Amino acid sequence: MKIKLLCTALAALSFMNTYAQTGKPTWGKTNYDDAPWVKNVSRPNEITEGLQNKHLSLWSSHGRYYDAKKGGWKWQRPTLFCTTEDLYTQTIVLPYLIPMLEKAGAIVFTPRERDWQKNEVIVDNDNRSNYKEESLKKKWESTSTPGFALHYGSYRDGENPFTAGTARQVKARKRKSKISSVVYQPTIPQSGRYAVYVSYQTQKKSVDDAEYIVFHKGQETHFRVNQRMGGGTWVYLGTFDFDKGNSINNSVVLTNHSSHRGVVTTDAVRFGGGMGNIVRGGTVSGLPRFLEGARYSAQWAGAPWNVVSKSNGSNDYNDDINCRSLMTNWLAGGSCYLPSKKDGKKVPIELTLAVHSDAGVKADGSFVGTLGICTTQEGNSTLGNGLSRKASKTFAEQLVANVKKDLDRAFHMNWTTRSVWDRNYSETRMPEVPSAIIETLSHQNFPDIKLGQDPNFKFTFARSIYKTILKYEANMHGKRYTVQPLAPNSFKIEYVSSKKVRLQWKPTTDANETTATPTSYNVYVAIGSQGFDNGVNVRNPHYEMELQSGVVYNFKVTACNRGGESFPTETLSALRNEGANKTILIVNAFYRLSSPAVVNTGSEQGFDFEADPGLSYGPVAGWSGRQANFNKAMMGKEGPNALGYGGEELVGKIIAGNDFNYVKEHAEALRHAGRYNVVSCSSKTVENGEVNLSKYALVDLLLGNEKNDGYSLYYYKTFKPALRQQVTKYLNGRGKLFVSGSYLASDMQGSDEQDWLRNNLKIMYDGANTDNYNPIVSGMGMSFDVYRTVNEQHYGAYTPDNILPADNAFSVLTYSDGHTAGVAYKGTDNCVFTLSFPFECIKDAATRNSIMKGIVSYMMSK
Repeated sequence: MKIKLLCTALAALSFMNTYAQTGKPTWGKTNYDDAPWVKNVSRPNEITEGLQNKHLSLWSSHGRYYDAKKGGWKWQRPTLFCTTEDLYTQTIVLPYLIPMLEKAGAIVFTPRERDWQKNEVIVDNDNRSNYKEESLKKKWESTSTPGFALHYGSYRDGENPFTAGTARQVKARKRKSKISSVVYQPTIPQSGRYAVYVSYQTQKKSVDDAEYIVFHKGQETHFRVNQRMGGGTWVYLGTFDFDKGNSINNSVVLTNHSSHRGVVTTDAVRFGGGMGNIVRGGTVSGLPRFLEGARYSAQWAGAPWNVVSKSNGSNDYNDDINCRSLMTNWLAGGSCYLPSKKDGKKVPIELTLAVHSDAGVKADGSFVGTLGICTTQEGNSTLGNGLSRKASKTFAEQLVANVKKDLDRAFHMNWTTRSVWDRNYSETRMPEVPSAIIETLSHQNFPDIKLGQDPNFKFTFARSIYKTILKYEANMHGKRYTVQPLAPNSFKIEYVSSKKVRLQWKPTTDANETTATPTSYNVYVAIGSQGFDNGVNVRNPHYEMELQSGVVYNFKVTACNRGGESFPTETLSALRNEGANKTILIVNAFYRLSSPAVVNTGSEQGFDFEADPGLSYGPVAGWSGRQANFNKAMMGKEGPNALGYGGEELVGKIIAGNDFNYVKEHAEALRHAGRYNVVSCSSKTVENGEVNLSKYALVDLLLGNEKNDGYSLYYYKTFKPALRQQVTKYLNGRGKLFVSGSYLASDMQGSDEQDWLRNNLKIMYDGANTDNYNPIVSGMGMSFDVYRTVNEQHYGAYTPDNILPADNAFSVLTYSDGHTAGVAYKGTDNCVFTLSFPFECIKDAATRNSIMKGIVSYMMSK
């Protein structure tokens, strides 16, 4: 322990000595301790050693822009290996890095649109539709300065929507009685997840704790917003599930309740990212705003013209690069970290990071790897607060070093790190706070991007960046840090009495971070059609709850400590039916995350999107189109003759991945299948013998698109030996098994594995079903559609197995080409019903209910 403390002290001393002659090495006494810009007061866990009250500016690279010289909208980087840098880097930043930082307590600003939602609804006081004021003790009135106003259609270049309308204000009230409020009640065009942005004006007497309440699918989440900063732009609260239509259950309410005297102001509220609406060259981009460069989002966010377009409209490419830093400075101006810029928004942003990928190839099959970039030699040697620019170099060096360490440990590889460049780059020269660029990998080098498109690689890369930011910030302020935990594992739900279930799980150890140990857990519950609540924090890895009859309960769990909160477990479900005397167990065995199918031979390289488009963590908007050129001899070239070149037919499409919530679709179907209780568990608990299958009248094994594909970083075998052993034991005890999955036969092609399928599931493999453009399955007295191609709603059974019945089993369902899709067996020994496509991929909910009812009726009858 003494040696560890001595090493820590020496490292800190070395850091201090490095910059003793060039300006302040750390923030010293400069520290923002007042109310954060936004705080979720409904969060059940307390963060004390994370990134709480830290304001960061972070963005993914590039985006669609207008090329004035060539007269059209284009990408800033070429399309290669089914993507382009403009698309790829946001698939690290948005689903992984920003959530990690926010779960550590950070307030993250990003100048590119962050919401993968094509719809956008704006409710504004200037258009009283869906906007309602209630004035009780204090009266709402107009502010003296302009505010936001919406006009439908496109916006011309330079048009600022935040100077076209009005805003409202009311005196704050300390008492909770007779408070005044505003209700923003949008008409949501399509059920889904929507980012919520609010806007207001910062006045001399603005309060720092304006109360916002977001109502989402029957739940409510409370926020406090510091209106003393950040007025006159969009301010992100969070992303929530909303139902289609107009309902008070999907709304935002602002009250004038505050702990201070002063005023509360309000302007428009925005739901969803929307489509690009800035006209350049006579046309809009035609793409969702999240695919455009930051220049156009900056205009939509009310940034001044000299921030949006330093070129005065002549060069959108340069504007897009520059406006990211300029917007950061505009927001941070007047704060303790940038006090010299008096006309700013006073948001205490103290660090910026640009996440890029790079070009370059290695003909020998090695990695190009990771590069860091900083700027210390151009312009002033100090930043806006007098801090040495050398602080940026330290940040860049730590980013690169930690990425290598974390990737090497996680995947037993020798990842390449190139160096740290100290050069004149806009994104590291222009910010007035410490900044860096991280070139994650080469999108042109297939060994790099092959790993880079694996979601587990993205998670690990993002976690490394998050940890570097956490440790860097702790050092800059002389504070302790704790790394947020990893998600729990071995999640299961069991009945402990006729009305009560017990949830249990285990902590996941992070062997690389001694502080990343959970000290508590958040349990989130969604009842019936409602959304998930804000969670309850519990100290131990278990939780009990009584269930109402006839309603499906959905649960997920996160791990917490002083540093923040982990990502969640999969969603598990439970159902109680009054009077039921039998229980059905759903086993989730679908955990696969993968890139598209990998082609890597002596002459060809790339991703075969048709063979398998892969599985992202949740939805993803990072694909440009299918690869056309696989010729390795064309490595390093550009254009149609280049290795990796492909189409753009997927641009603008959000593709569903693995949402880890398919147990609830099975549970909901079982709710219509008869009077049974339902519980669920992870397959790991079955493999480890923690769940006794023999307790259950029927087991529903959910395999999804699980398979050992041979190229993913993790092993995703359908029937691992431990699972086979438990299933065999269950069936030998006259068990009843319903199993569904796309690759349950093709993933079992060893001779012993084929024997196991024949003896236990009563099936044989009959090749792959490639007729994915004819999604009809027939049998059991009906025909129905199955998801077979990439789409925004649900992952698909892209090339599922054809199967044949073995022994006394028989075919019950067929694909459109006549091959068998379902096999049933009922004998004196056991009963098995097998679908060679995932049950949850049946498109229509009513059809799923009917099919499940038929399956359960057949299996449970004598």
